[in-house]
Amino acid sequence: MPNFSEAATLENGTDITIGKYDTLNSAAEYDLATALNYGQANGSPQMNRFVAEHTEIAHNPPYADWRSCLTVGSTGALEQALRMLCDKARCDAILTEEYSFSTAVETAMPLDVRVFGIEMDGEGLLPNKMDELLSTWDEPARGARKPHVLYTVPSGQNPTGATQGEQRRRDIYAVASKHDIYILEDEPYYFLQMPQYIPGQSGVVDKTQSVDDFLSSLIPSLLSLDTDGRVMRLDSFSKVVVPGSRLGWVTASAQMIERYTRHAEVANQGPSGFSQVVLHKLLDTTWGHEGYFRWLMHLRGEYTSRRNALLDACAEFLPKEVASWQAPRAGMFHWIKVDHAKHSGFVSGARSILDIEDEIFAKCIDKGVLVGRGSWFRAEHDKPPRDMFFRTTFAAATPENMREAIRRLGAAIREVYGMA
Repeated sequence: MPNFSEAATLENGTDITIGKYDTLNSAAEYDLATALNYGQANGSPQMNRFVAEHTEIAHNPPYADWRSCLTVGSTGALEQALRMLCDKARCDAILTEEYSFSTAVETAMPLDVRVFGIEMDGEGLLPNKMDELLSTWDEPARGARKPHVLYTVPSGQNPTGATQGEQRRRDIYAVASKHDIYILEDEPYYFLQMPQYIPGQSGVVDKTQSVDDFLSSLIPSLLSLDTDGRVMRLDSFSKVVVPGSRLGWVTASAQMIERYTRHAEVANQGPSGFSQVVLHKLLDTTWGHEGYFRWLMHLRGEYTSRRNALLDACAEFLPKEVASWQAPRAGMFHWIKVDHAKHSGFVSGARSILDIEDEIFAKCIDKGVLVGRGSWFRAEHDKPPRDMFFRTTFAAATPENMREAIRRLGAAIREVYGMA
């Protein structure tokens, strides 16, 4: 595997240049003169070809007339998909996990699209609860039509870090087929699937692993299981290459992509030419598909090491009498449950879950550490929470800083619970 570290890049890295007229003066297929002119709403042919090839290698959708098109990132893609699939005049609603990506929920709100959460376990949303919710849907009581769209993040879900196993994905797809639900599969963390956590180990992935072995180790995507053409997959370069590129892509049936493109023509009018030509030069011209997959393998190893450092710190500093968690299998988020029922104020009826959550959060701020409150991520904000959670991340901090942050979080919990 190529060495992608910063030190190795400084010592042996290659400067990449893009000229204005490269397509005229060399064998290049993309240059600044092309990229910085007006383009199509679905993105450049050059980058569309790359993402289509990448999608076929990684997912191989099981029907012939699938297509991809570029987007301005997953949030923009979601907003566009919701406008295309939902209508406030019909009182449309969507389903998602009980705890969901807060930006996704907020994206639906200005469109007057109601969001309903499905109960979860450590593997994500529960198919039987989804089936029960849809089978017993009461439109007058709910104030919305029976949903026909599911938004889900199957791998390393934000905020819970839950990853749906293969059977769980098949079961969710079966329920979607039964109730004719269209699935928006948002997968920015798909390639950040990690090996099992072993306490005290660095977690560096075997660098001798082949690309084929890496791909075969990944849990099949919903797109790769989609025999009905009911999945639109949202992919992004933000979490795996550069967030500021604001570039991603969607994959779905040709009919859906045609409608999606029509919406793009009157919305964002297509992604940035700068982003497209720079990423094309890196991913297609310089790395190629194998090089890009090897970069993803390297990135998985980096996140595995960070995850393990965070989990080691949790085992060392969090009070296990009230705090519990499970090791994330993908992504960059860690979800910690704190047992509210063991707080004396809750037992006496003087304090609610939200009161206790707020006090822990404030104590953390006082100690100079920021955690995400679980209530921020509830799909249905008008419902009181049943449990108390906090979200942490191992995306960017050093192991030393993560260890200190968890120590402070543990101290805050102990103070709030009156523990020695």
